[in-house]
Amino acid sequence: MQTLDFVIYGGAVILLVALVYIIWSYAKGLKGCPYEIYLLFFTKVTEYSAYGAINISFILYLSADMGLSDIAAGTFMGSYGVMVTLMVMIVGPVCDSIGIKKTLLFGAYTLLFSRILMPFMPNIYLAFLLGFFPMAFGIAITGPVLSVGIKRFTTKETAALGFGLFYTLMNIGWAVGAQLFDTMRGIFGETAGATLPLIGVQLSTYQLIILIGFFINIPDLIAILLMRDGVEMTEDRGVVVTPTARIGDGGNFVNAFVSTIKNTARDTFAKMKSVFGEKAFWVFIFMLGMTVFVRLVFEHFHYTFPKYGIRILGEGARVGSIYGVLNPTMIVFLVPLVAALTKKISSYTMMFWGTLISALAVFIAAIPPDYFAFLTDTWFGELVYDRWLNVPVERQTPLYFSLIAFIVVFTIGEAFWSPRLMQFTAQIAPVGKEASYLSLAVLPWFASRLFVGPLSGWLVDTYTPEGLPPGLEHYPNQHMVWVIVGAFAVITPIALVVFRKIYINAEQSSK
Repeated sequence: MQTLDFVIYGGAVILLVALVYIIWSYAKGLKGCPYEIYLLFFTKVTEYSAYGAINISFILYLSADMGLSDIAAGTFMGSYGVMVTLMVMIVGPVCDSIGIKKTLLFGAYTLLFSRILMPFMPNIYLAFLLGFFPMAFGIAITGPVLSVGIKRFTTKETAALGFGLFYTLMNIGWAVGAQLFDTMRGIFGETAGATLPLIGVQLSTYQLIILIGFFINIPDLIAILLMRDGVEMTEDRGVVVTPTARIGDGGNFVNAFVSTIKNTARDTFAKMKSVFGEKAFWVFIFMLGMTVFVRLVFEHFHYTFPKYGIRILGEGARVGSIYGVLNPTMIVFLVPLVAALTKKISSYTMMFWGTLISALAVFIAAIPPDYFAFLTDTWFGELVYDRWLNVPVERQTPLYFSLIAFIVVFTIGEAFWSPRLMQFTAQIAPVGKEASYLSLAVLPWFASRLFVGPLSGWLVDTYTPEGLPPGLEHYPNQHMVWVIVGAFAVITPIALVVFRKIYINAEQSSK
């Protein structure tokens, strides 16, 4: 056995032990919580596995299967992101009316419906009506409920542990989904797909990935059905079960549900009208708006990176693993470590240095790949090309090293700023108005998605156009994709310096 094999297997064992320890450290503090919390964690891993694989596939599916151009596909995905965000604002609070189990069931049925029909849709109109729209609704109604469930199933003392384990499992689920995306492409080809047995229908590879999401959701549904209605972890009485009334008792289920959504939408818009007149709210939104620029890099990972990678590196290139596996895997181990080592450092400081590291990391991908060529004939080159990404000899390019370096450095920065941004957002919301401010904190993200989708499509269409053979020689300006993305990302740390007093005053006044 070669030395590299010992390094690989030894490293894998160490990481596995570390992962088990991290999960065990969180889980041991949740002793006494209702078993529903573990069912909730299971649904998070499975749903994020399906969501991760499908989300990376969407931009490719829209162009390869639905015939949309790069710009049209990017614009569609930007609009889809806006739709999901809007639905979260409107239907998220439905949980308060019908309970956690019923809300999760409704979301699960909606996701199953969309993921079984969408692969068979012949055009974008039917794909939107029967696929994208109900899937957006399912994601919007399910996402917030998982967080509500953890809060209900834990005490004040154990809530942090519950959310910590939740965040860890979410990243594991995403890594599994990205690996599934690459594995399916490896088995069925980039677009070829396969003919389904029994029914004899030919589906493309991306359609098969969406269909796999349906089967992953089935265990989700079973886990939700095993939950009890009205379960709550109380501070003084432990686990309490108070069965909730059936929505629609004395009436029609659909009418009652629609009424709930109407009331929620009315309350949301009333809330908006109330806070929109407050100067403090616009300062709050401005501060969060300045952080959006570095966060938009994630959107480019989902919508720009797949096409960029496949066109330059060639069909079958494991673009899901380069970002979708490496990033969440690193986050699982880095976040607890960084949190433990930086407890006494202010959120502003962590956000500045973290966003600076992440923003500058984007420019690594714009460095001429030849600068990384020295790694080709080293143990690291063998690890990347042969042991991890299975790159054919004729397609081995040092661009892989620059992209990996970009992701690694970006993720290190993310481990600094991402948890602190969530903390900062909750921290600076005015006392007594936390719910109103936090529910509207998505507005900068909402607006930015309208912009980033078309930009993503324009970038790949301009600098990595379709129809050229793979290879850097055919894409001489490919680095401009990351120069432009990085130019936007760096606005965040610059803004944190320019408006330093606003951020520091807001943080200090909230203590």
